[in-house]
Amino acid sequence: MLAGPVALAGACYGDCVWVRQPNSPFEPNRMSVGTRRPRLLDGHPPELLVYDEDTSCPYLDARVARLPMRLPTRPLTAAEFSERLHVGDRRQGLVLYRPNCPTCNACEAIRLDVHTFASNKTQRRIYRRGRERFRVEIGPPALSAEKVALYNKHKTGRGLMGEGDPIDETGYGAFLVDSCADSFEIRYFVNDGELAGVAIVDRGTDALSAVYTYFDPDLKDLSPGVFSILEQVELCKRTGLRWLYLGLYVSECPSMAYKSLYLPHERLHDGRWALYDRRSDGTIGRVDDDE
Repeated sequence: MLAGPVALAGACYGDCVWVRQPNSPFEPNRMSVGTRRPRLLDGHPPELLVYDEDTSCPYLDARVARLPMRLPTRPLTAAEFSERLHVGDRRQGLVLYRPNCPTCNACEAIRLDVHTFASNKTQRRIYRRGRERFRVEIGPPALSAEKVALYNKHKTGRGLMGEGDPIDETGYGAFLVDSCADSFEIRYFVNDGELAGVAIVDRGTDALSAVYTYFDPDLKDLSPGVFSILEQVELCKRTGLRWLYLGLYVSECPSMAYKSLYLPHERLHDGRWALYDRRSDGTIGRVDDDE
């Protein structure tokens, strides 16, 4: 629905800027209104460019970032969403974004082909242990006080608190419940039903996209983040999907660089996906550059 401000999925947005948080381009619980009129972009469906300005980088210190935010004028079909994943788009809340930084190309979209991905010994051990310890549920994204508290505990315990934190229920809903795609959440429980973690996931025609995962930092010895990625790989296989998109890989950002350990994987360079795997010398590099 378009009528002045954009109303989509029950949330109304006019002129807004979202404040960022560490390792997440936008912090959706605070918006400033009246900064700039949105611009309509051609597409299927058309999208509103609601923010496109230089800002400080959420991943690397002393870098300038540009992360144009685009709001689809209606919810995306699975095919439309898959097309956007293929060109490197990410989703957060109701908006899509793709880095378009003026002097930096450190952010690389990364994905796994679940048919060729080969977990290493450590990853397999983590997954086996997780299957013994975690009870897994899948359902639509939903807001609860328990999830908000766990999200904030995760951010504090992992040293990720930043501007806009702690998040409140309104912010959580805008960030992790509202969506312009087909989204669901994977819930992980331990003991007698204690919530241990949540993964927000998007679904396209040929792929899942890992949006955000948070977990109880007291359970870090179980490596819930690793377990969650491997669980999503298995979910892709069970549902006949080829790709698992892991978001952005940033080699100089420790909280983003771990993604390179899932091999083989593909990274997006200049509009083309390049295959990466372990080289003969033990380093990780492009397969077509090996030897």
